[in-house]
Amino acid sequence: MNVEFINPFIASLINVLETMAQTKLQPGKPKKKADEVARGDVSGLIGMVGPQVKGSFSISFDESLALEIMHRMLGEKPAKIDAEVTDMVGEITNMVTGGAKLELAKKGYDFDMATPIVVSGRQHTITHKVDGPKIVLPFTNEAGNASLEICFDKV
Repeated sequence: MNVEFINPFIASLINVLETMAQTKLQPGKPKKKADEVARGDVSGLIGMVGPQVKGSFSISFDESLALEIMHRMLGEKPAKIDAEVTDMVGEITNMVTGGAKLELAKKGYDFDMATPIVVSGRQHTITHKVDGPKIVLPFTNEAGNASLEICFDKV
């Protein structure tokens, strides 16, 4: 998968969390992903379709990190993942994808975004409905881990 296509998602995720939640993520080494098991407790998944490419993007958070982000963004810290936390993860997914979409448009890639789907629970699965390689990028923070998954058909 083309690094020029992945980097806007990484930059957008880091920017959204630093700006909206004063949360810094440390990126790890990207890997190919063969299974569908999420690398976190709550995940936002969004599909993207355009004339040149179609794909999907997801961001998964450990429960501890999701709750900390909720606390930093809204001043509330629920005891566990609830409807408000899943709404927040959906909004983060939207903001990250929107930021990446703006950067990719500058490079000639245009696509429309679907409404994000949020799934939670230990060992939940993420199914990318695209025939292409899946890349997972791990991130760390003192409050927990996050992972970004990207799957595109032609890039």
